[in-house]
Amino acid sequence: MKNLAIARRYAKALLIIGKGDGNAEKYREELDGVTQLFTGDKLLEQTIGNPLYAAAARQKVLKSVIEKMGLSNVMRSFVFLLFDKGRFSFLNHINDFYQKLADDLKGVARASLTSATELSAETVEKIRLSLSKKTGKQIILDVHQDSDLIGGIVTKIGDLVLDGSIKTQLLNMKESLKRGERV
Repeated sequence: MKNLAIARRYAKALLIIGKGDGNAEKYREELDGVTQLFTGDKLLEQTIGNPLYAAAARQKVLKSVIEKMGLSNVMRSFVFLLFDKGRFSFLNHINDFYQKLADDLKGVARASLTSATELSAETVEKIRLSLSKKTGKQIILDVHQDSDLIGGIVTKIGDLVLDGSIKTQLLNMKESLKRGERV
């Protein structure tokens, strides 16, 4: 929990800088790129994060990688700050928080839509527009299929879950019957 609070603090600080200089979207892309590189290459991630190696040697490797990426001065400084403060291992969490904060800044919400069967593009768009209308935000939908739902859909926006699946309705009916309620 403490690690998440620290990650959130770093993400907020970077967003404040991005809002101030108008580069919040640029930093989003750069931070995501840095995160993907280091979390995607376990050897590189372990080399940078392993305290058994001398800090100067790890920093030299980090500098070499960062220079090849062509990052902005702010992002370069941010990555080195994480390294210097021993927070480099939080990079993935910082990126997750930053992505959410940058979405909020743009008025975007990400949602997942799970259905039992494949939905037509028209149906997905109608659901997206409906969610957008209800939330007041532009919705980006991540669509999945799960045959275990039997029928219906389940939509998740942040912590909000809208479950209209047949599976859940049947489970609710079963619980009602167990309690002796009329269905």
